[in-house]
Amino acid sequence: MLVCSLGDLTLDVVVRLEGAIAVGADTHAQIRLGPGGQAANVAAWAAALGVRARFVGKTGDDDAGELARERLVALGVEIAGPVEGRNGTVCSLVSPAGERSMMSDRGAAAGLRPDELDAAWFADCDHLHVSGYALACEPARGAARRAAELARTGGAAVSVDLASWSEIRNAGAEAFRAVVAELAPDVVFSNEAEEREVGGVIPGITWILKRGARGCSFDGDERPARPVERVVDSTGAGDALAAGWIVGGPDLALDAAARCVGQLGAMPRGS
Repeated sequence: MLVCSLGDLTLDVVVRLEGAIAVGADTHAQIRLGPGGQAANVAAWAAALGVRARFVGKTGDDDAGELARERLVALGVEIAGPVEGRNGTVCSLVSPAGERSMMSDRGAAAGLRPDELDAAWFADCDHLHVSGYALACEPARGAARRAAELARTGGAAVSVDLASWSEIRNAGAEAFRAVVAELAPDVVFSNEAEEREVGGVIPGITWILKRGARGCSFDGDERPARPVERVVDSTGAGDALAAGWIVGGPDLALDAAARCVGQLGAMPRGS
């Protein structure tokens, strides 16, 4: 099985706070630097779960891009796409309880154009996963449409993750919903805030609703979250869940999400 994901590969700076921020002074924290980005996270978890994985996107020709690509390849992910400009960077602040807030700079990723895609990248694809960040604006939105066309030519299934309620709002909820409906994915992954922002379930599409510690609804099939000894960092748990579902269905999805929240950072251990 080959899972392709289209979207962002960022350099992530994850800051896990040990207490409240001391404004104007020092705050103790555990800090991790490594690759991230929703599409790259899904590809990395798919590879960790035993299938081939290919990330497709535009990355920077700077130090951040070089490091992010190198670390993603080390996790067993193939990389396809143009290299130019400044790579995206995300700073994720994680509270002592494991909740995260992200400051995002997408860099080159938002500039991926349809004419930069090679049909060969999707010819052997079994499942294409599209990050909602790629649907937020042009030209990446057009690239996502083209990728879906190319993947479906070879018989691949297509999924979309709505990514971020704030990105949906910034893009315009009605316009964003229309883009998702036009793409007509087989599956949509969403959390509750994203589902509300986009205006609810889109008829005719399998809808997987992520509820964090309360589990997940797989198109109406309610499943509790797996128990974990300690929630370290919720960053990337939804991406791990998406990869698990694509590779093996609900049980593997919940297992992968539980693995993810027990560690610092969004990608499998070893990154």
